[in-house]
Amino acid sequence: MQNAEEVEDEPLAVHPTPIHQDHTRPNDPPWSLPVGIGVWVLSVLAILLAPLFFVFPYYALKGVGIPAEPDKDPTVILLSLIAVVPAHLFTLLICYPVVTKGRRFPFFETLGWRLGNFRWWHFVLVIIGFFVLMSAISAVFPESDNELLRILRSSPTAAYAMAVLATLFAPFVEELVYRGVLYSAFERATGSIAAVLIVTFLFAGIHYPQYWGSSGSIIAITLLSFVLTAARSISGNLLPSVILHFVFNGLQSLSIVYFTMNGGLDAPAGGFFR
Repeated sequence: MQNAEEVEDEPLAVHPTPIHQDHTRPNDPPWSLPVGIGVWVLSVLAILLAPLFFVFPYYALKGVGIPAEPDKDPTVILLSLIAVVPAHLFTLLICYPVVTKGRRFPFFETLGWRLGNFRWWHFVLVIIGFFVLMSAISAVFPESDNELLRILRSSPTAAYAMAVLATLFAPFVEELVYRGVLYSAFERATGSIAAVLIVTFLFAGIHYPQYWGSSGSIIAITLLSFVLTAARSISGNLLPSVILHFVFNGLQSLSIVYFTMNGGLDAPAGGFFR
């Protein structure tokens, strides 16, 4: 048995601080830029490929071949919208281990689940300012037909499904990928200005195909992307971007529901965002 003097001479055991306490800063994430880009690529592929797992069985059950223009079939359009749900779930599944680094770090704290220096009146000013600019853009570039409007016109069910997806799923999942995983990695690697520009155009660019042919909508989605990314940069947190995205999409979804219940959608001013 050790005597008291021997015990006193032994070095004290050092208990290191748990690693998760060192990596809860959103601008110093525990993932690298290549990993962030990889998450983005997988999320895009999920959105592009998920509809195939719904559309192919649909035609197989019908016992007919895939037509030359399946995107004109209202059922195919609706199935493609429904496929967004598993695509988003897949995105969440790949983001969680990246953000937590195998459950070593807290998910929401690592992303920045605080308002930072944002106050409630900042949200009001941003929302009002955005829609004032949108009105000016619509006056110069009137809304013209585009793929998104054709989807919304395909059937009332598709319009309602779009409204639900845009409000309940897109604000969190898209912000998680773009202003969460991707922006944080770019901000550390390139600085805030470059990160804001890169993420702004990556997010807007992935939406351009559905607005193609409508200059006003393309400008609007680019402006929206910039506002959301700037909010992430200025606040240093993801939560303000999620809130703004939810409000913008929620207001647009209300207009989708309103127009659908009152005669359908032609080309309502202001465009629609996802």
